[in-house]
Amino acid sequence: MDRFDALQAFARVVETGSFTKAARALDVSNTTITQLVQQLEARLRVKLLHRTTRQVRVTEDGAAYYDRVVRVLADLEDADTGLSSAAAAPRGRLRVDVPSPLARLVLVPALPEFQARYPDIELHLGVSDRMVDVIGDHVDCVIRGGELEDSSLMARRVGSLALGLYAAPAYLQRAGRPAHPRELAGEEHRLVGYLRWRSGRIAPVTLHRDGEAVAVLGRHALAVDDGNAYLAAGVAGLGVLCTPRYMAAPHVARGELVPLLEDWRAAPMPLYIAFPPHRHVSAKLRCFIDWVAELLAGQPDIAPP
Repeated sequence: MDRFDALQAFARVVETGSFTKAARALDVSNTTITQLVQQLEARLRVKLLHRTTRQVRVTEDGAAYYDRVVRVLADLEDADTGLSSAAAAPRGRLRVDVPSPLARLVLVPALPEFQARYPDIELHLGVSDRMVDVIGDHVDCVIRGGELEDSSLMARRVGSLALGLYAAPAYLQRAGRPAHPRELAGEEHRLVGYLRWRSGRIAPVTLHRDGEAVAVLGRHALAVDDGNAYLAAGVAGLGVLCTPRYMAAPHVARGELVPLLEDWRAAPMPLYIAFPPHRHVSAKLRCFIDWVAELLAGQPDIAPP
């Protein structure tokens, strides 16, 4: 039994939940995958997978073993790409999780250039606003706005998001245009709340002007935990938004959103790429981080770190 092939086969079965899909991913036969996993279990004298005719589930021992296998495979890949000849052409799978608006508006449209520059990197892109367990979910890096809550992670600040207040024309016709942030606490106004994923609490908004700071504590008819849904709620006239300007800009250009209280400013939102605290950063991850920093540096309404 080739131990590397067996470890790779086991990892792919766990990740895909299927011997057939794992075989397809590794470009080998189903029989080969089955034999490699069986040989691995025989050598370890532990059952790693529960198999039925309909599904494959990892056992408790298998889940613990998988966590270690993933690290071993990653270290082997890093050792290969650390060589000077391999570092010139980084390759391999890269798992990344990014907020949905940033993916839709900035990252995905630019990916053809990334793929042309790094054709041997296979990018697996998770798109969500939820807090991802970078280590537990086996993610190579995440891009997140706001201060990072997990101090154990390594992080690189890649930009700052300028924020603004916006509302749909239909909302302003109904509720009126506020002249001061305190008016948003009035009976006629509503805010769209953005829920913090981990706590379920609504993220507060504080505006500043000439040394004056005002916490916007208006009523919320709706609160959501996804950036795209948050933006859609504002466009639909459900309330006032406080959102990154790069997200609002296309809707402002189309007349779907109107900027409010433009002489007031919210503190910029820091934007980070966070990754596990490995001994070193792999060549493929380093290339991706540098590319994202370069991409964001050219975006309006996203300031340098």
